[in-house]
Amino acid sequence: MFRSSAFVAALACLSCTGPSPYHSLGFHGLDAGPLLELRSDQGLWRSAVGHAEIDALHGASSKPCLRLLGGDARQIELTLSGGPQPVHALVFRAERWTSREPFDLRVEVSGTDGWRELSDVSHDIAVGGFHTRVRLVIDESIERVRLTSTTPEGSGLLIDDWQLIAPAPMRLMSVRTTRPAMPVLPGVPVNPVARVELVVTGNLRPLVVRSIRVDLTGSTNLDDIERVELLYDEQVGSAVPVPPHPDTLDERRFGAALSPSGDELVFTGWRELSAGKQGFWVSVVAASDADIDGRVVAGCTGLTVVGGDDADDRVRADDLDGSGTAWEVLPEVVRPSEGQRLGVALRRAGDDAVAVHRIPGLVTTNAGTLVAVYDLRWNGWGDLPGDVDVGLSRSTDGGRSWEPMRVIMDMGQDADFAGDGVGDPAILVDRQTGTLFVAAVWSHGDRAWRGSGPGLSPDETGQLMLVRSDDDGLTWSAPRNLTGQIKRPEWSYLLQGPGRGISCADGTLVFPAQFQLAPDQDRKPHATLMFSRDHGETWQIGVGMAADTTESAVVELDDGTWMLNARDNRGGARSVFTTTDRGASWHEHGSSRRLLIEPVCMASLIHVGRELDGHTDGRLLFSNPDVASPPRRNMTIKASRDSGRHWPVELRLLLDAGTSAGYSCLTLIDEHTVGILYEGSRAQLTFQRIPLVDLFGE
Repeated sequence: MFRSSAFVAALACLSCTGPSPYHSLGFHGLDAGPLLELRSDQGLWRSAVGHAEIDALHGASSKPCLRLLGGDARQIELTLSGGPQPVHALVFRAERWTSREPFDLRVEVSGTDGWRELSDVSHDIAVGGFHTRVRLVIDESIERVRLTSTTPEGSGLLIDDWQLIAPAPMRLMSVRTTRPAMPVLPGVPVNPVARVELVVTGNLRPLVVRSIRVDLTGSTNLDDIERVELLYDEQVGSAVPVPPHPDTLDERRFGAALSPSGDELVFTGWRELSAGKQGFWVSVVAASDADIDGRVVAGCTGLTVVGGDDADDRVRADDLDGSGTAWEVLPEVVRPSEGQRLGVALRRAGDDAVAVHRIPGLVTTNAGTLVAVYDLRWNGWGDLPGDVDVGLSRSTDGGRSWEPMRVIMDMGQDADFAGDGVGDPAILVDRQTGTLFVAAVWSHGDRAWRGSGPGLSPDETGQLMLVRSDDDGLTWSAPRNLTGQIKRPEWSYLLQGPGRGISCADGTLVFPAQFQLAPDQDRKPHATLMFSRDHGETWQIGVGMAADTTESAVVELDDGTWMLNARDNRGGARSVFTTTDRGASWHEHGSSRRLLIEPVCMASLIHVGRELDGHTDGRLLFSNPDVASPPRRNMTIKASRDSGRHWPVELRLLLDAGTSAGYSCLTLIDEHTVGILYEGSRAQLTFQRIPLVDLFGE
């Protein structure tokens, strides 16, 4: 018998007194292995040899989960304790192992009249990610539930978050309003500025939301908001906010969109609630000419609800349509914020026929122009090799508006050589001459991270290419190949940053770089830097900073020391080293592997004083997804007043709580403002302007 005390404890909420109306049941706490028989307070689970197992590698809420193995007609059956019990609905999450056929999933229940098929959900289950939530209404007394699945051999079906929902009067247990940090971007159809979260139990005498009041008090300028919408969402309880997809807006809208003529808006509509967590997003459409230095502050100040089970602690409101008792509900306000900042959706999927834009680099030229570079991945998300070019955008007004995109590096589209892609750009400004440099790596065929090898020629290894502009980024030179100048032939791969480089006080130009050792050394990657002491004519390279480090950012500290802050493939936190001899040797910094957490991702680092006028002030800014493990989320800027020895929690600013590819790049726009270009949750490349006072509090 396969049995776990932790699982039995988890099942205790579904005892012989009847299934819980709202608590979720997972398979957490179990050891991996075949599942033949599992007894709990809920009942007895049975499956035949080779039909089911506990899978420790996957799970919807947390690992492990239940897996029906690949093959024909694999079954698992649950017999409820205490005989037949009234059940309103069965709810669970599922994912297919593969898109290959055959695939079949049928759900059956057994009551007083024997077995009957409850539903054939074969066409409803998505591949991967536990994206499918199955909810099947039963509304009868049952004794057993059976799942039968047919999938290709070696694959299977994953099940988690199993719920049997008992019949019970519907009650609204809690209502709260939160403000998840996400930018408001003109041109983007969904900009969440608040969400109303409801927890409902029961299923008899359903509750219906009839009106919702939204308050915009505190917003910088209501003219920045073209309209406000309320969007229903049955999954707002997720830890990472995921607003509704634009393609689903018609079915999710609550009432009509409203244009703000005052601070309070009242939406009227009809939305029947269901048991569990659900709610509404307050979403705005920003005006095309909105001031990106502004903010939108939104919240919910009340809901009118009709129906359900009476309760003494509810405030009676007018009955909106005579259909039953109406209640006024006042939400609890959780985690209030100063509102959502506006920004620019600099690049979105499909702009200029480009499928994906990634890998941002950003600088401010001597003339005050913002110059952004990035990958143009014409066909999809894949890294090099592929059809990839380097694109550029310019702004002459501090990032408020941007010129049309232009291509500055294109090595061809030869299909025989995987598109001859060039990408992962890094950009820097020579402060003494005003010249701009962009470095990128060219993959002539499969000569990228996995396919590149020792040697120097394009047929052997990736090529480090450099272009320059002497007119503030308006025109660019032909690519110049630096591979033979700085790559060691035994290395498997050499490439720049990506992101940005620096111009030092003595005129030295520095790009962060990275290389892979030879195949017989397991191609172990090392972060390093490359530098030029003659304004980009010749380049030299340092030794590796530390094993298993890759994408890095560099700053010059107060005493002329160079600090390299690198992605570390071990995960958890950044590696930080310093050099006083241009990368010939390295010394680990006190903050290394401790103070700056990361989910293994590129990040950005700048020295405020050096960026402003070349002098030092000890103020550093750092940006990355502020989490220690995937998925990448919580894009955050952190500030240090003491050259990176400390990064106080109070000097941190969350910009985007959603999931994204997570790369970012910082630049000083002027003495009062920092700019950030990052891969965000609302656009592939998002730009925002942030006052320094919001970071340093000065």
